[in-house]
Amino acid sequence: MSHVLIIDDDQTICTMLGNLVEHLGHQVTCCFTIAAGLAQVASETFEVVFLDVQLPDGNGLEILPTLKASPSPPEVIIMTGFGDPDGAEIAVKSGAWDYLQKPLSPKQILLSINRVFQYRKNRAQADRPAVSLKLEGFVGSSPRIRFCLDLIAQAANSDLNVLLTGETGTGKELAARAIHANSPRSRNSLVVVDCAALPETLVDSVLFGHEKGAFTGAVKGREGLIQQADGGTLFLDEIGELPLSMQRNFLRVLEERCFRPLGARQERKSDFRLIAATNRDLDQMVQSGHFREDLFFRVRSIAITLPPLRERGEDLKDLVFYYLARICEKHGVGVKGISPEFLEALGAYSWPGNVRELVNTLDSAISTAFYEPTLFPKHLPLHFRVFQARAAVRMMPEPAALEIAAAAGSESAPRESLPETAGLSTYRDFRESALAAMEKEYLQKLMHLARGKVPEACRISGLSRSRLYGLMKKYQISRMGWPSSS
Repeated sequence: MSHVLIIDDDQTICTMLGNLVEHLGHQVTCCFTIAAGLAQVASETFEVVFLDVQLPDGNGLEILPTLKASPSPPEVIIMTGFGDPDGAEIAVKSGAWDYLQKPLSPKQILLSINRVFQYRKNRAQADRPAVSLKLEGFVGSSPRIRFCLDLIAQAANSDLNVLLTGETGTGKELAARAIHANSPRSRNSLVVVDCAALPETLVDSVLFGHEKGAFTGAVKGREGLIQQADGGTLFLDEIGELPLSMQRNFLRVLEERCFRPLGARQERKSDFRLIAATNRDLDQMVQSGHFREDLFFRVRSIAITLPPLRERGEDLKDLVFYYLARICEKHGVGVKGISPEFLEALGAYSWPGNVRELVNTLDSAISTAFYEPTLFPKHLPLHFRVFQARAAVRMMPEPAALEIAAAAGSESAPRESLPETAGLSTYRDFRESALAAMEKEYLQKLMHLARGKVPEACRISGLSRSRLYGLMKKYQISRMGWPSSS
């Protein structure tokens, strides 16, 4: 008998689903909020969790990484009455087993849950040795990063091609090195190729090598990077920058593991494992004709998306202390202390450059405070402090501005505009109402600027998709009906 958790605020759904699961001989627990569901998962072990998306206290998709990072992670089946392709994508990338759209049919539920139990039974019977990963440079224990580490472990245990995606600075090269270091190929070379830095006229020569006299200036033969990766791993960083003319040639190399150096008469073999990385949307590039579809399918045997730093805030403190020690050692100074205000300033930033930007920011702060023992916000780079100051002024609610003016004794404070105390709401209610109005106005302007495109809205605002969806539902803002052009 297995234990199944249902998190849904619709009691009719809970009753129907609970009866169906109990009929299969399993124990059922029902919760109506995210908070109650997380409390149950923290105290008990569940094999399966049925999770609604729209719940009274938030978006169910936001807790998927937390559920999957628990000590005994359950399989999560998402249920929603608002089918959305973006939501389905988020669910799958976060580790959901299935994404079901309401109204649910008994046949649909039975098929999904029976497949879950079959999968878990097969996995339990498999003799899988414990894996201890070598993770040089990987810091953090947030649900998002733990989910990625599980995928890295799976990739290291296979010889399939891997595609690493994610924003600039999220650690794609670190992930590639971790996969190689934990794979059977770790005794041989990891050959890194920056496709964005390859001159188009020299791509063939760099990758395939050439014989002496193959072209003007080829005074001696040169071994290509593909040959150097024989027995090891070839890491193509920024594969989206690979010229179309080269993509066709490289596709054949992937299929045959054979290549011909420039000027050579015979082909040579290279037994390499491919890991590719990009911060571009290869799906979109395929649709626009800038990336070959057949090559895309070849390189994406295993896909791993590295999360942006803004979606793994729990790791920020650990990252700061880890890189702080390394940077101080590099500069030959003692490890510095950190003021609470310094850490608070880092936590309030959205980090568009992700971990790479964090490292550069810490490096700059340590250089500024070279002989000082403690870091303060004053030591942060000027552009960083300007951003923080502008954000603080922009987000200051009107009531707070009035309080500051009154405290300063400003004669311009509009005291006469305040109504009599009779019928005046509490300060807390007034403040929450004002902030809600500001949030709604911001989201309306955001969706107008993004023309209803959720990925663009997330890029501008720094919000995750699940958080943006939750706010849009809260303020009843549709993503449809915005202008199709500026």
